[in-house]
Amino acid sequence: MSEIRHNWTKQEILSIYNKPLMELLYDAATIHRMHHDPNTVQVSTLLSIKTGGCPEDCGYCPQAARYHTNIEGNDLMSVPQVKAQALRAKESGSSRVCMGAAWRNVKDGPEFDQVLEMVRTINKLDMEVCCTLGMITENQAKRLAEAGLYAYNHNLDTSEDYYKDVISTRAFEDRLDTIENVRKTNVTVCSGGIIGMGEKLEDRAGMLVALASLSPQPESVPINALVPVEGTPMEAIEPISIWEMVRMVATTRIVMPQTQVRLSAGRTQMSREGQAMCFFAGANSIFAGDKLLTTPNPDVNEDMEMFKLLGLNPQKPFTKVSQPKTVEAEASQYQPLGEKPKWSRPGHKIERNEQAKAKAKATVNKA
Repeated sequence: MSEIRHNWTKQEILSIYNKPLMELLYDAATIHRMHHDPNTVQVSTLLSIKTGGCPEDCGYCPQAARYHTNIEGNDLMSVPQVKAQALRAKESGSSRVCMGAAWRNVKDGPEFDQVLEMVRTINKLDMEVCCTLGMITENQAKRLAEAGLYAYNHNLDTSEDYYKDVISTRAFEDRLDTIENVRKTNVTVCSGGIIGMGEKLEDRAGMLVALASLSPQPESVPINALVPVEGTPMEAIEPISIWEMVRMVATTRIVMPQTQVRLSAGRTQMSREGQAMCFFAGANSIFAGDKLLTTPNPDVNEDMEMFKLLGLNPQKPFTKVSQPKTVEAEASQYQPLGEKPKWSRPGHKIERNEQAKAKAKATVNKA
């Protein structure tokens, strides 16, 4: 079995990333087979339970309130709506539902109570439940765990060095603190990032150093390719090539052998052959369904057809970690504390984010 290392250096990771492609693929595929069934891929459905109006300034994100995109905002979905979507996802082959809310951080109150009820409901359907709700405190993480949450997603996005060129409304440290709060429970961690945001190869390696240094390493690492959306600061960036995606997946697999590497945003730009290479390189998890929060994604039937062609099987729920128990709200050990944590606001200005904000303002004024 390959050793789990937490002391990778940027230089070591770069030398893996830059290996001759056939050698890189062989090494990654070999490690993949030591730890995973190469013919099984986990299928997740991502559900935007609250869309748009986010106060953050992430340069890649069409949900930021300060940019003018064609995203239709919606208030928090109801528990019956979420249950209906989860049942549909289960029927189409998904073993996990990931619920995303466009919040900066979780606030105790009726909306969070509603999310906890969604978690209980989906866990009772014998599906893995994942949430991505922004920054959370230790007590909020414990309340989610008690409701039956299987995974919490909180992406690092990029390297610590490049982070300040993407987001100015929160710090890299806030991401790590949230992951640390999740680790104080039995909830698994899902954390990865986006490539193709104008970062250098050193930044891709830097992100992997940060993820691999976590102990334990995240159980799931999404690798996203930037999908440039009109109105966002990154609208004009050229999409990355499939070769960059294959190299990133293979490198992630080598550096984090036991992690599920998730092929995430950007799959609509990838051919089936390209995706097959990513699976060979160690990707063993995808998001299915026609949308990833707000960006397009291949239709679930297309994915099932691709699985059939490649001889892949959807992974059953709770294969890696056993199903959490659900505690009902009235039996809860943890109560809302009404916390007002001081998550940071670095406050520096990012030129392209400021330009996109000014453009959005002008568009709204014109209308």
